[in-house]
Amino acid sequence: MMTNIAIALLGLIAVLLGLAMGKPDVFRVERRKRIQAPAEAIYAYLNDLQAFRRWSPWEEKDPNMTASHSGTESGVGAVFAWDGDKNVGKGRMEIIAAEPNERVEIKLDFLKPFEAHNIVEFLLEEADCQTTVAWVMTGSNTFFSKIMSVFVSMDKMVGPDFEAGLNKLQQLVEAETAA
Repeated sequence: MMTNIAIALLGLIAVLLGLAMGKPDVFRVERRKRIQAPAEAIYAYLNDLQAFRRWSPWEEKDPNMTASHSGTESGVGAVFAWDGDKNVGKGRMEIIAAEPNERVEIKLDFLKPFEAHNIVEFLLEEADCQTTVAWVMTGSNTFFSKIMSVFVSMDKMVGPDFEAGLNKLQQLVEAETAA
């Protein structure tokens, strides 16, 4: 009986490891939102990490989160660090590239609940008095994250937060530009 249980358990572990090894080495999460405002109005909220807190989907998840800003006030070199509960973890983000009204690139380092180093991009495409904002995160799939992704994908974990954040950004920017 114990031998059969051990064989079954080893079989399950082998299947899990096989599925994990078949996962891609890189992940990508992307969400888009069309906002009734010029790119310039939206870019101001993307290129300023202090303004990010006004529409970040994680602010509501841990209202007691501690945060600090360093580096430049906005643009390349601006840094935002946070330390919160299990819902937001601990980490740091730094703007590493910015093209006015087109793109902001951020180096995102998670320290807790697990270490991860990703790149976030905000891409703006303006047309007909509207701007489409793409929120994109890419990163390496470590072996541990490949095992986790057998059960839940990064897209399902983070995508809804991106959607919530883009909805808040839309409300904020459209209210401001309508005034």
